[in-house]
Amino acid sequence: MTERTDLSVPKPLMRRRQFLRGALGAGGIAAAAGLAIPGTALGATRSAGRQTVPGLRLPPDRVVAADVRREFLHVWDGYKKFAWGHDQLLPLSGSYAEFFVPGHPIGLSIIEALDTLYVMELDDELALGVNWVKQNLDFDIDGNFHVFEFIIRVVGGLLAGYLATGDEGLLDLAAQSGDLVLPAFTQSPTGMPYQYVNFRTGALSGATPPIAEIGTNILEFGVLSRLTGDRRYYKAAKNAYRAVVERRSSLDLLASYLNVETGQWADSTDQAPNPPDDSFYEYLWGGWAMFADADCLAWYRMFTTAFKKHLIETYDGHTWFKQVNFETGALVGRDQSELAAFYGEVLAHGGDIALGQAYYRTWVHVAEKYPVLPEEIDYTTLAALSKGNQLRPEYLNAAFDLWVQLRRDIYKTTSYAYFQNMKTYNRVPNGYTIIDDVTVRPMVLGDLFPAYSFAENFKYLWLIFSRTPRYDYRTGYLSTEGKILRGLRPAR
Repeated sequence: MTERTDLSVPKPLMRRRQFLRGALGAGGIAAAAGLAIPGTALGATRSAGRQTVPGLRLPPDRVVAADVRREFLHVWDGYKKFAWGHDQLLPLSGSYAEFFVPGHPIGLSIIEALDTLYVMELDDELALGVNWVKQNLDFDIDGNFHVFEFIIRVVGGLLAGYLATGDEGLLDLAAQSGDLVLPAFTQSPTGMPYQYVNFRTGALSGATPPIAEIGTNILEFGVLSRLTGDRRYYKAAKNAYRAVVERRSSLDLLASYLNVETGQWADSTDQAPNPPDDSFYEYLWGGWAMFADADCLAWYRMFTTAFKKHLIETYDGHTWFKQVNFETGALVGRDQSELAAFYGEVLAHGGDIALGQAYYRTWVHVAEKYPVLPEEIDYTTLAALSKGNQLRPEYLNAAFDLWVQLRRDIYKTTSYAYFQNMKTYNRVPNGYTIIDDVTVRPMVLGDLFPAYSFAENFKYLWLIFSRTPRYDYRTGYLSTEGKILRGLRPAR
């Protein structure tokens, strides 16, 4: 295949108030081809008639948006009070925890929150966060950093923060971050990244990652290459993708774990779009939508065709993805993870609108049984196989993207309903927290507000209901971690 990418440098940054913001281009090749780019061709489509959740009265958008921002500030204030500068808030105990290396905070929640603070117009809080990052972020740590998590959370968060503020210090830190994890790719015999890098010693470890960890980096690395003019990052991400695709079966299916040193599969089950495969396929579409990479588009179409033939099934009137042997197509399981709930919006972006809508309706059906979604279910019975809820954002992610594309009320009403349930079950005096068991009443609470929730749940709700002028709904594009990598507008 011929590699065709658009990594051109964006237009000069524009100054507004105390912040600067960079803008990325809108993928002109895709638009010229008439393909669905987030928020463009499909954005003009409106439903004929209003779809609502039975018994739910949806307040005016401005009222919901104000409520969303209040709830975000409720947990942000808890983080500032008990965990400022640390990675994650423990709201029940009024304490904190680190994410990557015990005893070594990097302010992960602050990094995750930067572009959310910007689009919510919380400029004083944003300035506070930017100042902390520039003054305190230090990666000279003798510990193993998880490459996948570091790229989507830290590299992506710093890039989104830069695009929101134009602060060159954040871009410098993003480039430093990219350089720290790049050896996981370039020193691998296959080009597929190791799972861990020790930032002080450079030692690499973890030779058998899942494919989501191998492939979920082309957006962050692509934007980093675009902004710095250094193509090494994009090249590394693309090489990793190609190495996995070349190992597909004759059915055009992939298993879930690969040895990055030998290039051999470590298992035989295709679990897409469930973890640990999920965002591998999400970023194939992203590579096309963001960079007009024709290989990514071809790979996305190839795997989607294989999914339709071998993975998708209708069970009890709903659309699901079964697990199969990647070489034979034989049935392995019928489990479904909440982390797969995002996939309806990807299908719609790729042109399979009816299928994407159907898969979202499947999760609406699950949400009717579980006001707070469990981590995993058996879809033949809807029994919860993993009963906790980690404040996952995928259901709201799908609602946001489908609303942007189709502008149908069902995505607003179901999002609002889920927001109300979050307030009922996840809210605690010092913020919001995870739930250990959603199947009992009262639900059993855990003690953690994951840093990614500063980047995702509240942001998706805010973007649906606020119509913020700081986000371009026609060209915007968010990463798997909810980082706005295209579409931020300057403050007014």
